[in-house]
Amino acid sequence: MSLSSDKATEVARVLGEALPYIRRFRGKTIVVKYGGNAMVDERLKSGFARDIVLMRLVGINPVVVHGGGPQIGHLLEKIGKESRFVDGMRVTDSETMDVVEMVLGGLVNKDIVSLISRHGGRAVGLTGKDGDLIHARKLTITRNSPELEVPEIIDIGHVGEVASVDTSVVDMLVSGDFIPVIAPIGVGEDGHSYNINADLVAGRVAEVMGAEKLILLTNTTGLLDKQGQLLTGMTAAEVDKLIADGTIHGGMLPKIQCALSAVKSGVRSSHIIDGRVEHAVLIELFTDQGVGTLIRG
Repeated sequence: MSLSSDKATEVARVLGEALPYIRRFRGKTIVVKYGGNAMVDERLKSGFARDIVLMRLVGINPVVVHGGGPQIGHLLEKIGKESRFVDGMRVTDSETMDVVEMVLGGLVNKDIVSLISRHGGRAVGLTGKDGDLIHARKLTITRNSPELEVPEIIDIGHVGEVASVDTSVVDMLVSGDFIPVIAPIGVGEDGHSYNINADLVAGRVAEVMGAEKLILLTNTTGLLDKQGQLLTGMTAAEVDKLIADGTIHGGMLPKIQCALSAVKSGVRSSHIIDGRVEHAVLIELFTDQGVGTLIRG
């Protein structure tokens, strides 16, 4: 069935709009943090995989870092283990860490690899333990309270932060036309595995690789001002002001700080985009308008 004249014109317009972006980003590395609704809705999952494959086919080097909190919680519930959180972070004892490794490094990671492969891409799954990719250090939480003379230190178990990143194995895969898919698990000097926030891992990987862009998929439209309006193009200095005046707060703050750190460390731009929009990654990359907040230095 042939396209109508109006439909054909619209398709041609979209392709024409994409062309300069494809030319600009060809040969560049783009790190995408994959999470939220885009990981659980079948339509969005399929759209994401197609986006990543298309990026590779037009000469862009996508690197995927994924989360998996809901999937971890679901499996813990199935085995009768209660999930506990402190300041939004999962308390991770040794048994829970085994589940985290099983879910992130196994089930979720391989599902993403399989989905990309099904759409014609060549993906390879990794955790931060592979190829000495992510060195972690134990993360501790401190709380100040009036009744205590010194801050309380809370041990949340096998939760870590990024100490260092060696992207040699990722560089090798990219040069071989593979799409790396990274689970955010690192190893500490003590030899223990640590669960690390996927946004932080994506940001550090982007910094070390000198990526053109860092894209963080979220379940929100992007960064909003105090009136609830979407902020699109922002400089790092403007974002710093919004943090200082309290416009950016709560759960969005760590994500924004991750995006900001990447830009200040040499990544050309960071994007916080709405993963609930089908093909959000392609729309953000290849159209003039985009679907979220862009932050540049």
